[in-house]
Amino acid sequence: MILNKNKATDVKIAYIGGGSRGWAWGLMSDLAAQEELSGTVYLYDIDYEAACCNKVIGNSIKGKDYAKSTWDYKAVKSIEEALTAADFVIISILPGTFDEMESDVHAPEKYGIYQSVGDSVGPGGQFRAHRTIPMYVEIAENLKRFCPEAWVINYTNPMSLCVKILYEIFPEVKAFGCCHEVFGTQKLLIHALEDILNIKDVKRSEIKVNVLGINHFTWIDKAYYKDIDLFEVYSEFAKKYYETGFVGNEEGHWMNNSFNSAERVKFDLFLRYGIIAAAGDRHLAEFVPGNWYLKDPNTVINWKFGLTTVKYRKSELKERLERSKRLVSGEEEFKLKETGEEGVYLMKALLGIGDMITNVNIPNQGQVIGIPNGVIVETNALFTKNSIKPIMAGKLPDNVLGLVQRVAMNQETVLKATLAKDKKLALTAFVNDPLVVNISLKDAEMLFDEMFDNTKKYLKGWQ
Repeated sequence: MILNKNKATDVKIAYIGGGSRGWAWGLMSDLAAQEELSGTVYLYDIDYEAACCNKVIGNSIKGKDYAKSTWDYKAVKSIEEALTAADFVIISILPGTFDEMESDVHAPEKYGIYQSVGDSVGPGGQFRAHRTIPMYVEIAENLKRFCPEAWVINYTNPMSLCVKILYEIFPEVKAFGCCHEVFGTQKLLIHALEDILNIKDVKRSEIKVNVLGINHFTWIDKAYYKDIDLFEVYSEFAKKYYETGFVGNEEGHWMNNSFNSAERVKFDLFLRYGIIAAAGDRHLAEFVPGNWYLKDPNTVINWKFGLTTVKYRKSELKERLERSKRLVSGEEEFKLKETGEEGVYLMKALLGIGDMITNVNIPNQGQVIGIPNGVIVETNALFTKNSIKPIMAGKLPDNVLGLVQRVAMNQETVLKATLAKDKKLALTAFVNDPLVVNISLKDAEMLFDEMFDNTKKYLKGWQ
């Protein structure tokens, strides 16, 4: 890599999961839009042919009028070639297949346990973690061996455990996790400003928030637009739309997309606790007792969010695979569509091209009071040249802290059980999950055994 004033050339990015038909395309758009950066992206994936397809798609951008920078894309068969001398490493993988995820999400439904996502907590999140952690052990060992000085950006869920295991295996790793859920809440605050105070054309960057919690169960205890305290605005907004939900967002009506919601869960949590829940309703619902928002499908409909089925995910994947073929053949031209993610901006900040403050997932060093040090927390941090400095976020209200502590410590148990390959310890975490507590211990054990059996090929050597 060559740094020259406010430009960096010959940047090497290693992409683990480089055959992605989602995140990878977004990264291509985001990189092409940054005139200060150029270099090579090494695409590594266990599906080498998928990486080769993305190589063709990525290289098709070069020379186009809309591209502000030049990037070469290279598909590689070995992780060593991808990682060696990398400046940045991006990790975005699917641990297992959608067949395993189908068990994660839908096997519990036979016992009355419904999950709106199933990738972070709940029965699905736990078994996804059991599959993911061994993969990340191997990744961490390779990072230590081939690129110990690289900055590592994780996008894989369960976010907290993915980042945690990297530090567990390679304590000196320079890793952090990026998540866009807080961005959605900042956008909701913009809608509140327009709806309540008729203030328009506010940018997300102008909404200043103090973030604290854990990934997908993140909270905001301070929020401002210029000199306006947004808590007063949001309180009026939440009361106004508590019953009907707010469906005026740019993504469209919640009923038309299983990833959207009408924000009723957010509003309810705010009115309960007086603090802003800063993730999407689909995620928030899985971190609290299941009979609150996920008791059954009718309850979900009442709270106006969706259950994202694996059938839907498989159908969407089929469409993306077809699009990949068209892009590779040239039948369809790749068009830039920036994601709104901040990964490339954080790369620039770490290279010394402008400082940046944003929310990020890193080990707790005291920035969240009441959560043990070392647990992965989500707070704001200052990104400067080759440095991430967490911003002290403070303490959650005790009644909210109790909810967060329970999940955070349960995830620590999942980590220990997976590393030890201890089925008995894993079961204790399973039955302690907020979505599982409403069924009998006998039923929980039966469900655990069924889900274990459904993903056992990834759990070799367990006792």
